Amino acid sequence: MHNPNVPETLHGWSILHRLYTFDRRGWAALAPERQSAIQSETLRALGQLEGGERHDLALCQVLGGKGDLMFIHYARDFEALAEAEMIFSGLELNDYLQPRDSYVSVLEVGRHRATARIHEELHDRGLEANSAEWIGAFDQALAEEEATVSARLWAQIPRRRFWCFYPMSKKRDDTWNWYALPFEERCRLMAAHGAGAKAYHGLATQVISSSTGFDDWEWGVDLFSDDPIVLKKLIYELRFDEVSSHYAEFGSFMTGLRFSPAQLPEFLSGRAVPRLLEVKEPELAAAAR
Repeated sequence: MHNPNVPETLHGWSILHRLYTFDRRGWAALAPERQSAIQSETLRALGQLEGGERHDLALCQVLGGKGDLMFIHYARDFEALAEAEMIFSGLELNDYLQPRDSYVSVLEVGRHRATARIHEELHDRGLEANSAEWIGAFDQALAEEEATVSARLWAQIPRRRFWCFYPMSKKRDDTWNWYALPFEERCRLMAAHGAGAKAYHGLATQVISSSTGFDDWEWGVDLFSDDPIVLKKLIYELRFDEVSSHYAEFGSFMTGLRFSPAQLPEFLSGRAVPRLLEVKEPELAAAAR
């Protein structure tokens, strides 16, 4: 049912975040040839999961004591996400990785204003709400909306050096209840929130994924930038807008440095985490959209 009080959402990649600690001393005790064999097996597997139409993958060295290594899996659907999870879980490298946390979500683009516009247009056409003709027209309008944001729904993981992730929900308490607000008020607040984020266009790339029904919070937010201070400033500035100051609840934050899966051996060896492997400019531009 297309509820006029509920903003429609469009969905792309299925996403799995997996956080691990790394037994660096146990790894260092292995003979070099054993390390090499495990690395070769791992790199072959990761190569299947990075940069294709069915999968994508990012690795991040996590700073602080919450963990050491974050794997961010993108997959075309939940079946492909389960496939990626099983491929990785079967690797011998897991003998030296201890799971600390995980997060399941689906990349989401919200369409607050478009939802109101579609309902208004169908009403103006004289279509009876929820009739077969009305539903067909609504679905067609929504498909057209999806076509306009397809590049965002299926963009590969942004190839930027610094990253942070946090889960969040909208408040539902006696004082501030997001879901009890009138639709138009929610639209106004989200428009103002989006306007604040636009000041950082080109400086940071945001990926919002929905986890309602999939995990403990309602959304997961990944932010990528070439400068970690940009991430701090963006999050801090948006704390002052009305939708965040009154209605946002945040979970635990994680931050770190992204590197290419092919550079995992350097992380395992204890050398400085390398910068991302060079990519062609068109790839970088596509990821930043």
